[in-house]
Amino acid sequence: MGEGSTGAAAAEVADVVVRGATTWRRAGLAGAAIGVVAAGAAAGVAIERLTVGRGMRKKARLALDAAGPYGSLRGMPGTAYAEDGTELAYEVEEVESDAQAARRRRLFGRRAPAPVTVVFSHGYCLNQDSWHFQRAALRGVVRCVYWDQRSHGRSGRGVAQVRDREPVSIDQLGRDLKAVIDAAAPEGPLVLVGHSMGGMTTMALADQFPDLIRERVAAVALVGTSSGGLGEVNFGLPVAGVNAVRRVLPGVLRALGSQAELVERGRRATSDLFAGVIKRYSFSSRDVDPAVARFAERMIESTPIDVVAEYYPAFNDHDKAEALKHFAAVPVLVLAGDEDLVTPSGHSEVIAGLLPDAELVLVPDAGHLVMLEHPEAVTDRLADLLARTGAVATG
Repeated sequence: MGEGSTGAAAAEVADVVVRGATTWRRAGLAGAAIGVVAAGAAAGVAIERLTVGRGMRKKARLALDAAGPYGSLRGMPGTAYAEDGTELAYEVEEVESDAQAARRRRLFGRRAPAPVTVVFSHGYCLNQDSWHFQRAALRGVVRCVYWDQRSHGRSGRGVAQVRDREPVSIDQLGRDLKAVIDAAAPEGPLVLVGHSMGGMTTMALADQFPDLIRERVAAVALVGTSSGGLGEVNFGLPVAGVNAVRRVLPGVLRALGSQAELVERGRRATSDLFAGVIKRYSFSSRDVDPAVARFAERMIESTPIDVVAEYYPAFNDHDKAEALKHFAAVPVLVLAGDEDLVTPSGHSEVIAGLLPDAELVLVPDAGHLVMLEHPEAVTDRLADLLARTGAVATG
């Protein structure tokens, strides 16, 4: 890049930062604070995007939105109901046809063994489509259930949050997962797979329903997650800066959530800026497929700011190290990207330390969305785990 183009790039970075801060300032002082923090985090990432003109970026984005195959896989839809009445959307990928299931029941009667069901729980600001690559690989191989956590994806807004103004808790998410299992996989062995917040949800399930784990769970995979101590994560930022952000962020998010419509307009107007932030905190590789990166952007952008705000406090309160003991008797895969800035790989090492028989896998050059960034590594390890349980054939 020559001196002239470097200057132009620097000017455009400044323009992105100024536009972002200005737009967010219209959402109030709290919004401006978030805009400045986001601008600082995004500036380095923005440089690589500035070699492509804004018009071309917009055209490419529209094309990916229209034609991208990611997130297009669908199963048999169903609805579970949480204890507060929240509708929880799930989809089932069956292996048997109805005729095959009927034949199995005729042969075995009441002793007919139920198939293994793999239940996938997604992370914060994502949805069930974040498992796209694993879903594609496991179709027709093993029975799978994919679900959207409350207020995410196709699930309903949390009734307790909207009606009763109750904060979200990780324990509540564990009970939501139990409701999904009761509706979509009421019998037979289970393999539980959770990414990030989905892993925390899985731990909360074990904490509250240890009999379910003991009687039905055949294996567990915890991907890019944490058993506690998230208040100490610095997100790759200087310690002094992140401490300052932590002090103001809960209040900032509450303020943003209270004026969601205005803030959503600000998010749309600064989409280039936030695309850079999302990429930095989702991926580590420099050669991530642009369609995959845009797919991640779409999922995260679809999470309303008031949902982002109501979930945030739950992570500082999360502490489920003690619950891990309920997984001690089953095969456990603990996997993380070695460059994860959101739930650093050290948190996976802590989990593995508490489960000495677990398999610990740190994927090189991988960030928080490791299942999208290096899908083959995650899918291969999941296949090995399923083979160990007898859920899929070996060889």
